[in-house]
Amino acid sequence: MSEQFEMIAKTFQGLEEILAEELTALGANDIQIGRRMVSFTGDKRMMYKANFCLRTAIRILKPIKNFTAKDADEVYNQIQAIPWEEYLDVNKTFAIDAVVFSDEFRHSKFVSYKVKDAIVDYFRDKTGKRPSVRINNPDVLLNIHIAQTTCTLSLDSSGESLHRRGYRQEAVEAPLNEVLAAGMILMTGWRGECDLIDPMCGSGTIPVEAALIAKNIAPGVFRKGFAFEKWVDFDADMFDEIYNDDSQEREFAHKIYGYDNNPKANEIATHNIKAAGVSKDIVLKLQPFQQFEQPQEKSIIITNPPYGERISTNDLLGLYQMIGERLKHAFVGNEAWVLSYREECFDQIGLKASQKVPLFNGPLECEFRKYEIFDGKYKEFKSQEEGEEKKEAEGEQAPRFRERKEFKPRREGEFKPRRDGESRPRREGEYKPRREGGEFKGGDGRDRKPRGEFLGGRDSRGPREFKGNREPRIPKKEEE
Repeated sequence: MSEQFEMIAKTFQGLEEILAEELTALGANDIQIGRRMVSFTGDKRMMYKANFCLRTAIRILKPIKNFTAKDADEVYNQIQAIPWEEYLDVNKTFAIDAVVFSDEFRHSKFVSYKVKDAIVDYFRDKTGKRPSVRINNPDVLLNIHIAQTTCTLSLDSSGESLHRRGYRQEAVEAPLNEVLAAGMILMTGWRGECDLIDPMCGSGTIPVEAALIAKNIAPGVFRKGFAFEKWVDFDADMFDEIYNDDSQEREFAHKIYGYDNNPKANEIATHNIKAAGVSKDIVLKLQPFQQFEQPQEKSIIITNPPYGERISTNDLLGLYQMIGERLKHAFVGNEAWVLSYREECFDQIGLKASQKVPLFNGPLECEFRKYEIFDGKYKEFKSQEEGEEKKEAEGEQAPRFRERKEFKPRREGEFKPRRDGESRPRREGEYKPRREGGEFKGGDGRDRKPRGEFLGGRDSRGPREFKGNREPRIPKKEEE
């Protein structure tokens, strides 16, 4: 049985439960929710799959030592006691990322320097040589997390943040983070069962992430590489198997519509959508929200209007008043989800939200609100809805929303070390993989074909170099 170890999936505040659900579907064990993180256990294959398949994770950390320290000298001694030749050698480069919440350690950069000194001195004492520090694209990226006196040193298996999918060619001002966009979509329960509309789509992040979800395409397929590909124990054949497996992908029978009144945004969104290879699933149109009309098919709206913070508008409150008017008169019988920042903006919509979810968009503490647009009086609508829920409870029809799994919460900074020899069976779960290659040298030193040039769609890229019994799958041609 493969070695099981603990991992930490980092995310944005408010997306922890969605991330835990993703990990459950992936087959992870011992899932525990913390603040901006979810811990879990799995083997090396699970670590590769977590990086490749998770939509709401920012990075995947593999803790290698947990300890307590009251000052910098204790941190130095604990770090120097690690057998570093298992993770690093003098010919590799490394970098330290420090996250500190402590009264004893006030400067994260000082902590980084102490960890760096301990590693360099370890190799200098043993070999007379030392590995070099490289800030950009190091061979090994380490993360030191300190909560008061509790310290966790981890290997960062992701490298560049996982929100950087690789399909984004350009962006408009203040683009929506890909991880946040995917989390918002998953939070609504939509998985491609009907049309999806973003009437203010900007550079197209919500439409692209929605298409990847609807078709079950792994977000990692567009990336040039992951940090674990440079580790000394990297299993290239195992990762190629995950990378080239498209068995979980599915057809999408509906459409995603993206509208915006900015010609430049429409042009950028067109490039990004083509780069992601989902042009046939998304319809873009240069259209202001004022011209939005009742869709013919069952639809859901998910949108992120301007807040008046990073994007200015001449009449912010008037914009939200217009949003409410269009929803009431041109979206009857459907659901709309709106992410915004100011309470006065929500007030202008003039509709009663049936759900309010706190979410952070960068530093801004926002809310993601659900509006059920009904025809007639609200009391009549709720009475009908309660009747439907009663029928569902009695088994007369399938439930509208997926049942949420309960996860054990854990406190920030509380990382459970693995006991020596501890091993747990891994549950097999569905996952969402794909193909292609990146100009990146893994632990085996192999060159992979570039995944970075996307403007021609998927057909501009060759298949990822593959070593194993399976033939690599040739990517589907992107329809022009």
